[in-house]
Amino acid sequence: MLHMIKLAVGCPTIDALKERMKSPRFRGYGAITTRTMPKRADEILDGGSLYRVLNGLILCRQPIVGLEPYERQDGSTGTLILVSDDIIPVQARAMRPFQGWRYLKAEDAPADLGAISDGIAELPPRLHRILSELALC
Repeated sequence: MLHMIKLAVGCPTIDALKERMKSPRFRGYGAITTRTMPKRADEILDGGSLYRVLNGLILCRQPIVGLEPYERQDGSTGTLILVSDDIIPVQARAMRPFQGWRYLKAEDAPADLGAISDGIAELPPRLHRILSELALC
């Protein structure tokens, strides 16, 4: 299994990401546009997730349900990353900005927070960063 990681530019919180995922939709799923089709698509579609970076922190993931080609406005081909509406909080981890998306090996992915940590996902990003730097979340 292989994951992807992508910045959620302009989404300061998980709640803002939930709102953003309401549109665009494709076949009933949230759709994230990107230029290139992953060469390792089979590995990603075998249970992979899209990990999201919000304000410099990996804060959550969404299970990937499909990868679909589409035609961009300029006539070139792009890819829609189709994700579940389930947004699963993960242990916060700092991540520097990057363009596009990256592969994320399963062993390198942050762990899910789980039910015991309810409420941590709603903390302000600044507090998430501080707790993450102290290895407390």
